[in-house]
Amino acid sequence: MDQPVPHPAIRFDNSYVRLPDRFYARLAPTPVKQPALIRINDGLARELGIEPDWLASPEGIATLAGNRIAEASVPIATAYAGHQFGGFSPQLGDGRAILLGEVIGVDGQRRDIQLKGSGPTPFSRRGDGRAALGPVLREYLVSEAMHRLGIPTTRALAAVTTGEYVFREGAIPGGVLTRVAASHIRVGTFQFFAARGDIDGVRTLADHAIARHYPDAADAANPYRALFEAVLARQAKLIAQWLGVGFIHGVMNTDNMAISGETIDYGPCAFMDTFAAATVYSSIDQGGRYAYANQPRIAQWNLARLVETLLPLISDDETIAQAEAQVLIDSFAGQFNAAFADVMRRKLGLATAEADDLGLAQDLLQRMETGRADFTLTFRALADSVVEGDTAKAAGALFDDPTLFDAWAGVWRARVSREGADAAQMAARLKAANPAVIPRNHLIEEVIAAAVSERDFRPFEAMHAVLSQPFADQPEASRYTQPPRPEEVVQATFCGT
Repeated sequence: MDQPVPHPAIRFDNSYVRLPDRFYARLAPTPVKQPALIRINDGLARELGIEPDWLASPEGIATLAGNRIAEASVPIATAYAGHQFGGFSPQLGDGRAILLGEVIGVDGQRRDIQLKGSGPTPFSRRGDGRAALGPVLREYLVSEAMHRLGIPTTRALAAVTTGEYVFREGAIPGGVLTRVAASHIRVGTFQFFAARGDIDGVRTLADHAIARHYPDAADAANPYRALFEAVLARQAKLIAQWLGVGFIHGVMNTDNMAISGETIDYGPCAFMDTFAAATVYSSIDQGGRYAYANQPRIAQWNLARLVETLLPLISDDETIAQAEAQVLIDSFAGQFNAAFADVMRRKLGLATAEADDLGLAQDLLQRMETGRADFTLTFRALADSVVEGDTAKAAGALFDDPTLFDAWAGVWRARVSREGADAAQMAARLKAANPAVIPRNHLIEEVIAAAVSERDFRPFEAMHAVLSQPFADQPEASRYTQPPRPEEVVQATFCGT
């Protein structure tokens, strides 16, 4: 079947802007002084039916920078509220992002195209609405790496510099990221209307979300309950996938949880090096609320805030609505545990299920923490550890005390033997489940430093190329697989505002 031929412009088909005016503010992006292209995501552009060469043209770059409004684009900043570190803010909204519109890609899927760092909006809360270059590059690299790892995520279509400076700790070059998402509807979007007692607004938003993301819910006996069940199921799987690659979001506020089930808002995010369940990188998470191992609990807490907004839609009887909501919230733990068990089985090379599989995985994690082993390298090394021998020693060498691994590996090999696969098949299965490379924090900092200080984007391009094949052995890129030396360890990551 012939693929549709991309049109040399962006073909917008907007639905969110057809919702009531109180859902958003209409405004144009603020033009920048001298935009220059950093990168176009050619493959994603073609998926959206956009010609990459047009995006890289002066007209396209002006559109990506916010200096030009494309035909049929209706720029808006969306309204939402949110719990931030447990405290509720009734009005947040897009303070430095503008939704240009929606496109229907060549696959028939509807997606948002949003500029991040496009200037102040009515929701900016005294902020400048701009993005520093470093966070733009971080989100580009990490979101595209997550996509290649097979984890639902917003994606980066393009990045540009602005020719202007933003002021944080000092003057920093500015940038604009063009982000693509299934939608930008958040838990906090529902909270915005619920906080105002606007039940019609909650219902309108829920109907829109059902039509856009969960059309099967429309045919359920209780569509709004079905909507919540579907959101909860996707979140349970998403968080399990995060934990499977050692990802820490860093700021899991309700306004940073997309009801589509995609990872959204890459601020102070990071991937773990040495495994520790309580790992926190975010400079603003002083209490460890969003630590690695806390992420399932926080996801459940955020979902409880979502279902609170839906109670009047689930039932006119408040008592019945609350009882049904509690049953749904209580189901999260079981769904997450099942999803996490599936993730860990794959990481251990297991295609069948046995009752003790999750315990086997958790035992390895505990030993990794005790032995200060690198998360990514340990799982990748399992491919060389299927058969006991010299190559198997590489995994043990990652532990402060190799016997921690050796004692576990004997039990694991016995379990693997019941799979019926030979050593070569098992090694291939393990390599397909465990990446060789992740976006290491210290290497991202190198990329940012080169771009900010020298305007050198070659390290960015090199890292992006390596991350595009996370499961492949890339001997020529071995430095990207290695954990940081002690002096390279990144202790904290920062939000872009």
